[in-house]
Amino acid sequence: MDLPAPPEPLPLPVVDTHCHLDATEELSGLDPADALARAAAVGVTRVVQVGCDVASSRWAVAAAERWPSVVAGVAVHPNDAARLGAGLADALAEVADLARHPRVRAVGETGLDHYRTPDAAGRAAQRESFAAHIAIAKAAGRTLVIHDRDAHAEVLDVLDAEGPPERVVMHCFSGDADVARACLDRGAHLSFAGTVTFKNNGHLREALALAPLDRVLVETDAPYLTPTPLRGRPNASYLVPHTARAMATVRGLELDVLCRALDANAEAAFGGPWPAWS
Repeated sequence: MDLPAPPEPLPLPVVDTHCHLDATEELSGLDPADALARAAAVGVTRVVQVGCDVASSRWAVAAAERWPSVVAGVAVHPNDAARLGAGLADALAEVADLARHPRVRAVGETGLDHYRTPDAAGRAAQRESFAAHIAIAKAAGRTLVIHDRDAHAEVLDVLDAEGPPERVVMHCFSGDADVARACLDRGAHLSFAGTVTFKNNGHLREALALAPLDRVLVETDAPYLTPTPLRGRPNASYLVPHTARAMATVRGLELDVLCRALDANAEAAFGGPWPAWS
């Protein structure tokens, strides 16, 4: 397993607010316990482990039970929702049950994906699933984590129609400045992944620059979206410092100032400090 060398540690702890430790192990062979240890060694001391279907949501809950630095998100990913057909109702019922677990902080990732689901029937199933997840998040008092790919206006339309829960995170924020303002107006946190470091993504840096400092998060979406200069290799939580340093440059901030904000924002976005939470 040819893993990238660890970056220089961050000066203060931060949270990887969206990762898939199970998929990281499958793609790169990096054992979840090792992944967490490598992350902690560079200052990424806590993570949000996110489920994308019933099986991975169960895995996320088990991981959060095993490792105090981990809390879980549970959901049916929008692309999975489009494929489930009659099985969607049962999957949503299990997500609703898992959402009540004390180590679950988030319902998501849910939302809309017009890139991988172009057909009308699939998109209708995604909207149905997204609305159901919003209701689950509100009923359980959990943060709603939104996947939005090529569907900015439609995501906001569903949020407005259903009414957002108290806490909303735009996972791997992908919009421009106007989309950022619309999400911020609805009380959302904007979570930035390695994509904010990509040369051609100036629109993401514009969105990051305008967001209030207390509404900004950092994530990996590991094993995906590996930041520059390591694109093309599997991502992992211990690579967050690359993205955090790029974000500090965009904001014109000292790195310790940004880290302090990112850590506090993660607690605000996901319902308080952990591991001491139930």
